[in-house]
Amino acid sequence: MLRKLGRLFVIKNRFEAFLIIYALALGSSARGMVYLQDYPGFGGKLLFLATTGAVFLAGAKILDCIKLEQEVAELKASQHGQ
Repeated sequence: MLRKLGRLFVIKNRFEAFLIIYALALGSSARGMVYLQDYPGFGGKLLFLATTGAVFLAGAKILDCIKLEQEVAELKASQHGQ
């Protein structure tokens, strides 16, 4: 039962990864808007850029990990086939 529940939290393909990245981007831009209101001026703009920049970094890492997991799975399949 716990294993089935745990599979819900695993990103299996690029489409799911892009959905997660989109959700992160929506949340970060909403948080960035709050920063712009709370810290008007240059400081708020820097914080807004930091929140959106974090999404770019996290998205790249997620996509790299998906690619790596697929390559590892292909390597394991080829080793078992020999």
